Amino acid sequence: MIILGIDPGSRYTGYGFIRNQANRMQYVASGYIKVAGDELPQKLGNIFNRLSELIQQYQPQQMGIESVFMHKNADSALKLGQARGAAICAAHQHAVKVYEYAPREIKLAIVGNGGAQKEQVMHMVTRLLALDSNLQADEADALAIAICHAQHQQMETRTGLPASAFNRKRSARR
Repeated sequence: MIILGIDPGSRYTGYGFIRNQANRMQYVASGYIKVAGDELPQKLGNIFNRLSELIQQYQPQQMGIESVFMHKNADSALKLGQARGAAICAAHQHAVKVYEYAPREIKLAIVGNGGAQKEQVMHMVTRLLALDSNLQADEADALAIAICHAQHQQMETRTGLPASAFNRKRSARR
């Protein structure tokens, strides 16, 4: 199964594709979309169109995306939400099932610490996927989201329980 991870943003939207097989994750492709356009509708259309092209090219079955969280100001949160919407619509148009993950949940899955720094996440993503090169921050975050989703899917397969139930129990023990 190919999983697409999306780190939405109004200036840069990161994407990462991984192949999830049994107990193994394999890097497929990643990058970021430098969101062009002067007006918000142009920017959102750019995100939608580019992700649609990438989805057609790599044919993912599932997509993980960061859930909405409050930024330092409401304007940033609104722009992030709109970028998320464009990405979710691109996935929906191509019948890709969408799963949402909170930032703390992603960091916990990748680093084992929900308060991990960006550098720690980037380091673990390169280790988990056996990558040699340095990743751009949005690209690394998108791959982290894809890995988080893959881990949730593997957990559900092994236990037969929804991964959300396991995470609540795990979080309660920390």
